[in-house]
Amino acid sequence: MNPGTESIYSPAHGWQPRLVAFFCNWCTYTAADLAGVSRLKYAPNIRVIRLMCSGRVDPQFILEAFARGADGVLIGGCHPGDCHYVEGNYKALRRFQLLGRLLRDLGIEEQRVRLEWISASEGERVRLVVNEMVEQLRALGPLNLPEKMEAWDREMTALEETVHAEALAAV
Repeated sequence: MNPGTESIYSPAHGWQPRLVAFFCNWCTYTAADLAGVSRLKYAPNIRVIRLMCSGRVDPQFILEAFARGADGVLIGGCHPGDCHYVEGNYKALRRFQLLGRLLRDLGIEEQRVRLEWISASEGERVRLVVNEMVEQLRALGPLNLPEKMEAWDREMTALEETVHAEALAAV
């Protein structure tokens, strides 16, 4: 490799975002497989979890991914009207909209979660969406939710000790 042409995903570039993807078995996961078979290059920062339907993505899964260190989450499902389970993708859309409200309340940027409709024949779209999202996460920087949770736990412990001490003093 020539100098100056190293991969943007190399360790030489420091921190790299971690992206967790929940892909529908029938469409988006198949499209990701097509991208691989077609040798389309996309960011290696993604870890794919295959589900039978995007409607099975529970908001708790996304929160758990963040709690375990993910910087972003991508949800991929069949196009509306093409779900193999009839209305699963509409269920995913409703949950995604509710999740957006929860993320705002938690102080997590909404850009860290993305919902995309990608059919089985759209391998190129998988490549495009993954690369776009990785670049977007790179611009946002690390979420560091596990470290934030430790800090919140310390704050709660200190608050608990203060309340306990005040209660003992009042007796």
